[in-house]
Amino acid sequence: MQPLTLFLLPGLMCDADVWKHQQTHLADLARIVIPDFRGFDSLTAMAENVLQTAPDRFAVAGHSMGGRVALELWNLAPSRVSKLALLETGAEPLAAGETIKRQALIDLALTSGMQAVADTWLPPILHPMHRQEHHLLHAITTMIMRTSVEDFVKQMHALIRRPDASGYLKHINCPTLLLAGRHDSLYPVAQHEQMLMDIVNARLIVLEDAGHMAPLEKPWSVTAALRDWLLQ
Repeated sequence: MQPLTLFLLPGLMCDADVWKHQQTHLADLARIVIPDFRGFDSLTAMAENVLQTAPDRFAVAGHSMGGRVALELWNLAPSRVSKLALLETGAEPLAAGETIKRQALIDLALTSGMQAVADTWLPPILHPMHRQEHHLLHAITTMIMRTSVEDFVKQMHALIRRPDASGYLKHINCPTLLLAGRHDSLYPVAQHEQMLMDIVNARLIVLEDAGHMAPLEKPWSVTAALRDWLLQ
């Protein structure tokens, strides 16, 4: 019997380090693969890249932008996805005013560099009690600084041009985990509750002391939720 393969998909400006705890503590349950989405300018291209290396059947968990890629994976190859986990993400199309906000960050990157992006973007998305945790801030900032301005702009354009995935949800029939941070300002709990209503075989976990970076803010809690989902 082939071992389970689990793809862990990172979000905007993130890489394998965002999944460091999960990669270590879920290795007994699955062969873990963490792709790098730097260099891609569309969610579909990201999903197609994963499919090129994936076995016939696999589980996938995506965080933030990675969750949107996971939905594209399911849309492209639903019969190949055995389990789906969507962490702090959404399925909705572009919201009113979103392009302006994303373009402001693009302009900041082009004029002032990625450190300025990190300084502006990062603190507000964390739980208030985590905004002064220097180790956490350093870890996330280090990931951001490994992203070039060019790659950041490409990922932002991928999000601006993203497809409307809300219509996918009612067709998802594999075991699905939804995970939200109570203090996530980018993807509120209400969005996950709506997805819960739309997906037949889903359960929702809300982490009370997490903002948008739950895999790093609450690593043990995220790992425990994914472990239960894998064993489901």
